[in-house]
Amino acid sequence: MVSRARRLAAQLRDLRNAAAAFPDALVLLDADGRVRWVNRAATRLLGLAWPRDRGVLLSERLHEGALGEWLRSGEARAEDIDAPIDAGIRINARWIAFGRDQRVLRVRDVSELARLEQVRRDFVANVSHELRTPLTVIHGYLELLDPQEVPALAPVLGEMRVQSRRMGQIVEDLLTLSRLEMQQHLPEEHVPMAATLSSIHKEALALSQGRHRITFEDNAQCDLRGSAKDLHSAFSNLVSNAVRYTPSGGEIKIRWQRTPEGAEYSVTDTGYGIPAEHLARLTERFYRVSSSRSRATGGTGLGLSIVKHVLNLHHARLVIDSEPGKGSTFTCRFDAARLLDPGVENA
Repeated sequence: MVSRARRLAAQLRDLRNAAAAFPDALVLLDADGRVRWVNRAATRLLGLAWPRDRGVLLSERLHEGALGEWLRSGEARAEDIDAPIDAGIRINARWIAFGRDQRVLRVRDVSELARLEQVRRDFVANVSHELRTPLTVIHGYLELLDPQEVPALAPVLGEMRVQSRRMGQIVEDLLTLSRLEMQQHLPEEHVPMAATLSSIHKEALALSQGRHRITFEDNAQCDLRGSAKDLHSAFSNLVSNAVRYTPSGGEIKIRWQRTPEGAEYSVTDTGYGIPAEHLARLTERFYRVSSSRSRATGGTGLGLSIVKHVLNLHHARLVIDSEPGKGSTFTCRFDAARLLDPGVENA
């Protein structure tokens, strides 16, 4: 019996020592949210110490800053926020439930990842800015060349113009993505959805040029709070994708409707459809289900990334449903907090 107790005690010490040496901060809480135990990394990242903080309410001990706001929100995860003891440290936090109403708070130092991500953003933004001017010059000279004067080069000049315009659109999309990634807050504008959707409907008809049957429904009778420019860009991207990837004779439905949680904007097409294994990666930059088809239709591979970033800034989300051979539905879901009555300006 004594030897068994010693083995259990030794195993408990080993587990505690291993958890103490863990590079992530670990905070063990009881059912009331009081601290039962913390490891050494919790001192460096959260300012908690053992046994000093045993029994304290975590929500009271860490009530300030971004982490305090997250703790009060009750959300399961927080990404890339400032550490409470050092704003120069970026952390990722999440709850892990176990046992009977017990939880572990795991906090990871992601400062280096955040720094590398910022380097990437700066690089993309700087390169895109530098490419914009020479591409404009090249495109300008190509427009000055008349294919009729050199018939033998007409196909080459036509292809050069197409690729020049495509490169220009890629650069513009990259600049848009860089701006959205660096943006922390949105303008709190009143976005009149009736006018926005009417404009998008006209754009869809012009882009389709009669090749598709396009229907439009506005049953929500509400407006949105946010950035009119960015929302128009996101909604327009979904419609242009539907037109681009739906064969002639297909149908495209644009809907704006209420839901129990708020409202949703959706674009449904009868296009090629997307295999299930690709759906999770569609919003990645330059990700393509079919490279040949995307290039043939003139896509840049950045449209859905722009949509995702715009929706994230509006605390909304993109839901994609698709079936190969039957078409796809792209839905932007907004919470009720984003909705405004038509014609009522945001205070």
